[in-house]
Amino acid sequence: MRAALALATAGRDAIGNILFGVSARDPFTFAVVIALVALVSAAATLVPAWRATRVDRLVALRAE
Repeated sequence: MRAALALATAGRDAIGNILFGVSARDPFTFAVVIALVALVSAAATLVPAWRATRVDRLVALRAE
């Protein structure tokens, strides 16, 4: 977590040139991006887990 925060802080000046209308040090933008990444990663893990709970265990064990 600390490494990602350090990289984001170091990279904000580098990407500041391509941002239009948003400051590179805008805390709201950082919060929105963090929330979006968390939402996408939660969906990427929860959808397959939900599908796996619907599979009959005996059928899954017979396939192995």
